[in-house]
Amino acid sequence: MQFIDLSAQQKRIRDRIERNITAVLDHGKYIMGPEVMVLEQKLAEYVGTKHAVGCASGTDALMLALMACNVGPGDAVFTTPFTFIATAEVISLLGATPVFVDIDPDTFNMDPRKLAETVKTYMFRDAPGHANPTGVCGSSLKPKGIIAVDLFGLPADYDRIEDIAGEYGLFLIEDAAQSFGGEFRGKKAGSFGDIACTSFFPAKPLGCYGDGGMCFTDNDELDERMRSLRVHGQGGNKYENVRIGINGRLDTLQAAILLAKFEIFPEEISLRQEAAQYYSRYFETSDRIQAPQIPSDCISAWAQYSVLAPDSAERSVMQDRLKEADIPTAVYYPKPLHLQTAFDHLGYAEGMFPVSETCSSRIFSLPMHPYLEKEQQEEICRICIP
Repeated sequence: MQFIDLSAQQKRIRDRIERNITAVLDHGKYIMGPEVMVLEQKLAEYVGTKHAVGCASGTDALMLALMACNVGPGDAVFTTPFTFIATAEVISLLGATPVFVDIDPDTFNMDPRKLAETVKTYMFRDAPGHANPTGVCGSSLKPKGIIAVDLFGLPADYDRIEDIAGEYGLFLIEDAAQSFGGEFRGKKAGSFGDIACTSFFPAKPLGCYGDGGMCFTDNDELDERMRSLRVHGQGGNKYENVRIGINGRLDTLQAAILLAKFEIFPEEISLRQEAAQYYSRYFETSDRIQAPQIPSDCISAWAQYSVLAPDSAERSVMQDRLKEADIPTAVYYPKPLHLQTAFDHLGYAEGMFPVSETCSSRIFSLPMHPYLEKEQQEEICRICIP
């Protein structure tokens, strides 16, 4: 059994993929070819934003967004410790400081109440009752922005988070690497904040056959900056550089593959809903597995179907049983970012973000993709809870 079955998808659209690749080989515009612009237009229309900027990866998308917002040394950017390292890594790469905020135990996304508390501390330096990194507490860090993560495909609570960003004059970036295709109160993931970023890593709901990413915005100035930044800070021509940028372009071949995949993407999102509903119906009465909690006004893209075991020991037992049956599982994420060696210099310690730490010790993900058969799901569920 496959954790994510990309081969089943490819069988459906192999002819379309090959036609699109052949078209690129025929015109020979391998860098910034016409397929890139077509993809940007189609995905902007799908998400509902004015602009979309293709780039080389989801990590580069986050980097471009932060660079467009002029993030640098001395800036504090608030984000979650329960995510892939890229979210906080790009903050540090620009010389800024990631300031972590614990998550909501039901959605696994940033807790808006804790976000407000933490922002107030860095604004006023005197609000008690929350975690502060000892390495930066009391320093002259300037609160600059927020990166909210849509974990496992579920958009964060953008009504509340956008209010906090507006109240304190912070930019907001939506990390929609896992949520493309999801919705929050009728709006598509990728349409929130000043800039939204997604990833086209092969395992994502909409993935290419390599690395790729995209930024979305309604702001003309931010769009112009990111288009410049992704090509070495290019100005009016190839050899005019108006700012320091990166080599962050989306390959034409990857754009061509994504165009073929996007034709069936809405159907695949619907199939993901069916697979998730099957799991949830099975687990909803269990006292040994906690199924994902999706608010009634949200749609998850179901990048992963992640459940909580009672504790780490029981998680290991369940994973071992599934492994014996050749059923793969994964743990996203076994160690929160505040406990990673890469962020030791921030001075965080175990116990500062108890919800993230508890979830990390209990969570594991089951096979999830649009082509998961009901018989396979029945076997997975039966083995999880015999």
